Amino acid sequence: MKRAISSDMAFLFYYIYSQTNFDMAYARVFFLMILLACIGCKNSEDSETSKMNDNGIQEVLKHSKNTELDFEQRLKWIDSAYANKQKTALDKLTLALLYDKSALHYKLKQMDSAAYYDALLFKKSSLLGDDYFVGRASHRLAYDFKNRGVYDSAYFYYNISKNAFQNLRDSSQVGRRLLSMGLIQKDQNDFFGSKETLTEALQFLNQYNDTKYIASCFNALATNHRKLLNYTDAVDYYSKAIEFTDSENDNLIYANNLSATYIDHGAYANAIGLLQKVLKDSLLQQKQREYARVVDNLAYAQWLSGDNDTPNSLFQALGIRIADGDKRGQIASYTHLGEYYAASDLEKGRAYFDSAIRLSKSLRIPRAEQDVLKFLIDLNPKNIAFRDRYTFLQDSMYAQELKVKTQFAKYKYDDRLKQESILRLQTEKAVQELEVVKERNYKITFVFAFFVACLGLGFIYYYFRQRTKDLKKKATYLEQRNKIEKLEAVYETEAQLSRRLHDDFGAQLNHTMLLIQNNTEKSILLDKIDGLYQQSRDFSREINNVDTGASYKDELFEMLRLQTPPTTKLFTTGSKEIDWSVISGLSKTVLYKVLREIMMNMAAYSEASLVAITFNRDVDFLQVKYSDDGVGASEEALNSKNGLRNTEKRIQAIDGTIIFESEKGKGFKVEINIPN
Repeated sequence: MKRAISSDMAFLFYYIYSQTNFDMAYARVFFLMILLACIGCKNSEDSETSKMNDNGIQEVLKHSKNTELDFEQRLKWIDSAYANKQKTALDKLTLALLYDKSALHYKLKQMDSAAYYDALLFKKSSLLGDDYFVGRASHRLAYDFKNRGVYDSAYFYYNISKNAFQNLRDSSQVGRRLLSMGLIQKDQNDFFGSKETLTEALQFLNQYNDTKYIASCFNALATNHRKLLNYTDAVDYYSKAIEFTDSENDNLIYANNLSATYIDHGAYANAIGLLQKVLKDSLLQQKQREYARVVDNLAYAQWLSGDNDTPNSLFQALGIRIADGDKRGQIASYTHLGEYYAASDLEKGRAYFDSAIRLSKSLRIPRAEQDVLKFLIDLNPKNIAFRDRYTFLQDSMYAQELKVKTQFAKYKYDDRLKQESILRLQTEKAVQELEVVKERNYKITFVFAFFVACLGLGFIYYYFRQRTKDLKKKATYLEQRNKIEKLEAVYETEAQLSRRLHDDFGAQLNHTMLLIQNNTEKSILLDKIDGLYQQSRDFSREINNVDTGASYKDELFEMLRLQTPPTTKLFTTGSKEIDWSVISGLSKTVLYKVLREIMMNMAAYSEASLVAITFNRDVDFLQVKYSDDGVGASEEALNSKNGLRNTEKRIQAIDGTIIFESEKGKGFKVEINIPN
């Protein structure tokens, strides 16, 4: 799509080609201009093209800031960028272009154009909700209205700028706008309102970055107090302004203001001393307006203190002010000369007073005219015209001041209501958002808790299900193991009895048979046969079931007695306290056979002279402790004894425990715990 190049583009091309040094930098800019010429070919579906357009405009905007170019040339660049940017959507770049364009119009003294683009910037930034550019645009509009003497509008826009920067939390800018508002109130004779505004400004200004503005605040506060005849406070604030300022020029102004306060308060010596010190400052010679003010105030203070040789200095100050075009200063000079000559040359004095009144009227400074009329009324008490004019000025100034105070107060009140309304809406919105967040968090918490609960219940179900399975498996395993251990114990017992039948009984029977074959005496044979009978009875006792009834205790202790060798003493304790009837038959049987195995092992191997057995019972278990003073055995020897291993299997088969404790040469101990 083709498009004709605009006149702005043509100007840009002409400007680039007209440069004598057409280097790569200008070639780059030339390329950007070609790019800008094609911006009109807009394709809403091509976001990349739009992005390139903004990038090109930003490059041109940067070039418009080139300080090596004059203001006219820079304005041409920015006009080109703005013309192309108008074809795109409103955004922050548009506001930046308007802001810089307005600034260039100010620098070129094109005040109407600057005000127009400031108003346009204010409108567009308000639409976009950009507090920064709202604050900047309203500040410039306020400054323009102030220069035009439209103070109510200036105050209005300063207040908007203050609020915008308050939203941005830029305390320095807030303080500066409040200072401007306070100065307007001071200049419009709203001294009480000005004091309030300036005091608020000091709360926002930074003592390190805003020293100039803080000093200006103190100076304005001092002037307010001076106008309200609070001379002591005025002196204090002027002194603070002098102390705080970093500017030598401002220091001279504040010192001169302080001297004027001394004069008003009748402290002429203080005023003269301060002014003479200021007069020696070399910087003052470069500031003719301030120099004339110092010379005039010094001469006036000297005259009031009684020195009549001052008219030359008063005329010197007036001449400087006339040459400098300082009409407000001329009013002060004419007034001071009128006072000086009123006592010695009445006509001359009246002439100077008339000149002061004429200038006051032309400059529309009724307070200055009123001050002169006071002197004229003193000189001409019967002059009705002076009195009527004074009364008229008094009434009109009072009405104007009341109007101004009411107007400024209304602005502040309306602004306060607006801010409170905004704050209330923000609070309500925050509360609503908080309620929404709470509700959302509640739902999330509820869902999360439900999920965790389900997960927990699932985990508990899975855990107990697995635990039940594991317990069943363990129970099955233990049951099978107990059966195996019981079978092993039975097999071990059978094998032991088999060995004893073969080794002991079989050997004795074979020996008896040999005696019979050899026709041994009948008495010897009968003894042998009786021994075989007794041995068979012992085997029968071991194989048969243990009597676990009422006679269990007697049978148990009879077994212990029979198994104790003649050379060994047996001691038992605690058996009388045991209620054997509450102990299960299986536990009794196992205990009987285990103790018999231990006693048999003691008789065969320990060579013990003393055996002690202790019985003790608690709620769940019967505890039996065995100990002897025999030769003992090592751990390896204990593990090799089948009989002891057999007792361990028996105990474990009924969920009991048995612990062997022995060392070679240190006796033998056993602790048995079996369930009731």
